[in-house]
Amino acid sequence: MATQVSTKGAAGKPSTPKPPAARRPLLPAVLLKFVIAASSVLLVLYLVVHMLGNLQIFFGPENIDGYAVWIRTILAPLLGNEGFVWVIRVVLTLAVVGHIWAATLLALRAKKARPVKYAAGNKVKGNYTTRTMRWGGVIVLLFIVYHILDLTTGTLNPNGEHLAVWDNVHADFAPDRWYVTIWYVVALLAIFFHLRHGLWSATQTFGWSSNRREPILKAIATAFSGLLVLGFLIVPISVTFGWI
Repeated sequence: MATQVSTKGAAGKPSTPKPPAARRPLLPAVLLKFVIAASSVLLVLYLVVHMLGNLQIFFGPENIDGYAVWIRTILAPLLGNEGFVWVIRVVLTLAVVGHIWAATLLALRAKKARPVKYAAGNKVKGNYTTRTMRWGGVIVLLFIVYHILDLTTGTLNPNGEHLAVWDNVHADFAPDRWYVTIWYVVALLAIFFHLRHGLWSATQTFGWSSNRREPILKAIATAFSGLLVLGFLIVPISVTFGWI
């Protein structure tokens, strides 16, 4: 005689099957945020050094061209000519790839975990932050590719001579190429907004932020990002207007 298993509960009602437990992601969000924060620190340190190097152009062609040669001969006996530069390039490439990878995973997870749209109170803030980081990041990535082809490989530069930084920069931002200067201004403004929000987010990831310190840290992030971008902007603008 077959035994029938009842699907009814204690009260005689059919029991509702429990939904399967949500699978934990293989990489926790805190690890992805740490990758973003750590890669941001590396990229910001590089931007500071790169900006200071660019400012050598205000001391004349010998200084800026000499700086380009000097940075390629650091540790030459150990790494060979331009070996140090290639080490920096590899580290920066890993930092950029890791930054984009972690940010993309977090964005996809956030979208999947939020089936309901923002409430009215958070919609403006959420959209502003998302669009600033997403589209700002796209502009920054396109700018990096263009900048490499322009002033690193010389492919898109009108002069394009290796280590002739003074001539390459002046050919690039000549007054009749004002559109290139405008493109650099737009890209650097995107870097400002991306960097300002990124620095502020990094303080939260590393646990440095608090309600009391929040206004101070935001002000520092804004001032730092503004000074850094201004240090980059002053070169193309000065060349376009004939100040150097």
